[in-house]
Amino acid sequence: MGATDAFPDGVGPVGAGPSDHGGLLDALGVAAVMLDANGRIALWSPQAEELFGWSAEEALGRPAARLLVPPDRHDLVLNLFAQVMAGGETWAGVFPVRHKDGTTRLVEFRNMRLTDEQGHAYALGIATDRSVLRQVERDLALSVRLVAQSPIGLAVLDTDLRYVMVNPALERINGMPASAHVGRDAHEALGFLDTDTITASMRKVLATGTPRLNQFLVGYPPDDPGSEHAWSVSHYRLEDPGGRVLGLATSVVDVTEQHRAASEAARARRRLAVIADASATVGTTLDVDQTAHELADVIVPELADLAAVDVLDAVLDGRRQATPGPGDAARFRALAVATAFPTDAVHAADPAGQIASYEADRVITRCVTTGRPVLMARVRDEDLERIAVDSRGAALLAKAGLRSYLAVPLTARGEVLGALSLYRVRNELPFDEDDVVLAVELSARAAVAIDNARSYQSERRTALTLQRHLMSHQPPQPPGMEIAHRYQPARAAGEIGGDWFDAIPVAGDKTALVVGDVMGSGINAAATMGQLRTTTRALADLDLEPAQLLRHLDHIAAGLDPSFATCVYAVFDPRRQECRIASAGHLPPVVVRPGRRPELLDLPTGAPLGVGGVPFEQTVVALRPADQLVLYTDGLVETRDESIDTRLDTLVDLLAIPRDDLEELCDHLLGALRQPHDHDDVALLVARVTEGDAIR
Repeated sequence: MGATDAFPDGVGPVGAGPSDHGGLLDALGVAAVMLDANGRIALWSPQAEELFGWSAEEALGRPAARLLVPPDRHDLVLNLFAQVMAGGETWAGVFPVRHKDGTTRLVEFRNMRLTDEQGHAYALGIATDRSVLRQVERDLALSVRLVAQSPIGLAVLDTDLRYVMVNPALERINGMPASAHVGRDAHEALGFLDTDTITASMRKVLATGTPRLNQFLVGYPPDDPGSEHAWSVSHYRLEDPGGRVLGLATSVVDVTEQHRAASEAARARRRLAVIADASATVGTTLDVDQTAHELADVIVPELADLAAVDVLDAVLDGRRQATPGPGDAARFRALAVATAFPTDAVHAADPAGQIASYEADRVITRCVTTGRPVLMARVRDEDLERIAVDSRGAALLAKAGLRSYLAVPLTARGEVLGALSLYRVRNELPFDEDDVVLAVELSARAAVAIDNARSYQSERRTALTLQRHLMSHQPPQPPGMEIAHRYQPARAAGEIGGDWFDAIPVAGDKTALVVGDVMGSGINAAATMGQLRTTTRALADLDLEPAQLLRHLDHIAAGLDPSFATCVYAVFDPRRQECRIASAGHLPPVVVRPGRRPELLDLPTGAPLGVGGVPFEQTVVALRPADQLVLYTDGLVETRDESIDTRLDTLVDLLAIPRDDLEELCDHLLGALRQPHDHDDVALLVARVTEGDAIR
């Protein structure tokens, strides 16, 4: 150890250079005055000159009593001086002293006798201005009381960032006595916090002198390990009056209540955002599977790490009283699974499309049989068998570390359709009653959408069945013509059923070609279509002219519901190689001739069927071998984002490319012109005059 290592910072042996640091003595301005045995001034410090106004040259050698004490106090001072010099007693007190400027000041004295090596006695007086001393005393007392009684946690750390002082408030905040702090650093005393961040912040403040204010910290203190607490922490550097760094001061304010209130407010805002998101994104289509996926995607990851949507299988089959009774097993069809991150828990949930049977003791079964949510805030090992469908699923949930589980029934219009299952794996917070309320709200919205989708899908199946039944007759290939046709239903359930096509043999080897579209949709439109199709076939057997046949259909349509329909009726005569055509408000057919650009037939449009009393006109069009006639309904060409003229031009462009195979042509037209979610059905009929089959 070096020669100076035995001395603390700022202290040195005799002969060392003066310290550049100030201290309390400097703040007090303590003066030193030494008197010899005769009461004359033998030593006079610079502070004495500042306190009393006399310089050393003016004071040294003079009687102290005459220089500093008013005449009426001489006897008292001399008596006190004699006591100190005779008995070696120390005297302390306040005494009025005369300043050089003539004023009298109260000075706090400490007097004591000193003896040198020859045995000579001296009196040493230590003095300071009484008002300054009292101010320092008041400041010190106030500081001590403020630190002790402050509700704010306060601590002082040395330059090694070890605790030197901790007030009672910080003892309560940190949940440990001051003795557990003193001498230790943050790593040792505050193990429940991110001490690396705290220490780095302290070191920066200590190095730069720039305070760090309101640093936000959260953690679980030792005296309340089950609850998250929050603190606002500030650090500032401590320096003495001379600028020497003494250490660091820290203030800590417990802001747990504000943190919880802010967290709850933020949580409420997130819940409202989830509900708003669900309102905008759940139930966007009339598709059960899509609605289930939308619900799962809204919930993950905001509410759960994993979400599964399962519907009772009987519900999708359209059976009444699909909800199982108490004690019954439940048969579910998985619709959707969503996860926030890869986890083994996803393999415990049934994959979409799979059907699984859950026994009566399973949580999801109890959820649908009672129609009430089931909350398992803290999942225990023995709970896993009741959550999963089987022991394998329970093992996967255990491996994933399932912490909390919530099952909520999907209830719409008083009927339980299935259940929403929510899992928390990484999220350490258990599901609570607020989560239950939010999950119930979301599941209720989704259940109504699923029920609507189920109803529409049921109606769609019914309408399709009726449509296919009514159009089950496949027209034969007539003399002199080759025919291809397509019917494509709409994607939406309520928009199925109004379009039809037909090819009907007529006397004299003629063929009637028909395409029609009932205005309206659903089962009623399908029924009207069936009646008009049947009537058209009956009237065609009478070999009526197209305009005459449409007049009869118009009269019949007026009594149906829905009563309006568009129709184009054409009769091809292979003997004359001509086609007589009449339209009832329908889009124009396209004639395709080899070597020429296809053209839309310019026909008198006519009024739709069912208007009543409006005459129809017919047009004769020559058709030679290899010529094609294309009949279609508006679902092939109408869209919401392009005009009908543009779409008809597109149809003509597609037909301008020759295709020998009519079946391939039908598929090509549908693929090019139809969109995945078009809301109208399509009937398409393509007829081509064959070579060498004309009847003479």
